[in-house]
Amino acid sequence: MLKMTKKILVTGASGFIGAHTVIDLLSNGYEVRGTIRDLNRATDLKKLFSANAKNLENLELVEASLTDPDCWGNVVEGCDGVFHLASPVPIEQPKNPDELIIPAREGVLNVLKAAADAKIKRVVLTSSIAAVSANPHAGKIIQSEADWSDPLFPTINAYGLSKTLAERAAWDFAADKDIELIAINPTMVLGPTLEPDYGSSLEALVLLMSGRYPLLPKLSMGIVDVRDVAILHRLAFEHGNAGSRLLCSHGHMSLLEIATLLGREIPSLGKQLPRYELPSFVFRALAKFNPVLATIVPDLDKIVEYDCAPAFHLGWQPRPIEEAIICGATSLIEHGVITIN
Repeated sequence: MLKMTKKILVTGASGFIGAHTVIDLLSNGYEVRGTIRDLNRATDLKKLFSANAKNLENLELVEASLTDPDCWGNVVEGCDGVFHLASPVPIEQPKNPDELIIPAREGVLNVLKAAADAKIKRVVLTSSIAAVSANPHAGKIIQSEADWSDPLFPTINAYGLSKTLAERAAWDFAADKDIELIAINPTMVLGPTLEPDYGSSLEALVLLMSGRYPLLPKLSMGIVDVRDVAILHRLAFEHGNAGSRLLCSHGHMSLLEIATLLGREIPSLGKQLPRYELPSFVFRALAKFNPVLATIVPDLDKIVEYDCAPAFHLGWQPRPIEEAIICGATSLIEHGVITIN
């Protein structure tokens, strides 16, 4: 077990996972230095954290840019560990993958170099299941930490490519500099947003609850609660084995099952929720004329299973995915993102 240290640098502290990670660390006795892109947001963010976190006096917010290598030396100074969460996560895939690849890869290398220069040994990296399951075996065999997405896989998207290349670069750098790196690879992250700017993780719920889509593709996904992803970062830092990748998921649901759950638990959503699935052969036909739909086709009618045993061995106890879905939906309503007609 790694002895608890005093101050953790959390990059991307204003993000969906980042904010919950800050809250968890503060609530467990850590000091936190969080990076944000614009320091003008600091006052509003501290108000947000004060409503959700203990020990706010132990939080410091600083400005930093992923692609500015010169800023990170001062940012890591005095920290005992680094949680690197900051990385671009789009709602829509860009036409040019470099829009995601460059900041993701440069960002992780800039942070790791600064950590190495500051003699910080342990770094927890937020990666994604997108760096695991874009390979020909996904859906056929259980995916484990040994599995990697193939950058040349025909259906890998820009986000998956950016997460794969950034994580690969991080592992190469860590091996060269003897950094104790641990990667967290979550599936779809749901759960409560703390503000109306919900980012991209909850976009699936927003689309389901908006009333714009009467029919759904036959699409299933692994789900994990954002609060449990935050906890796993801390457990990895405190107990995890250096050099490990921790896949985290706690069950699957199809889009239709999610919509049905929302209708049962939040009846006021009523007719805003889709109730039927589109046959996959029809969806594939439509996708020939729509590049956005085409990105979904490879995942139709497919369930990918993940080996999350290494995370459970750390004492990780995730909550039911139904709770993640309902809390996420409720928070979107409370913050005015979704209006009930």
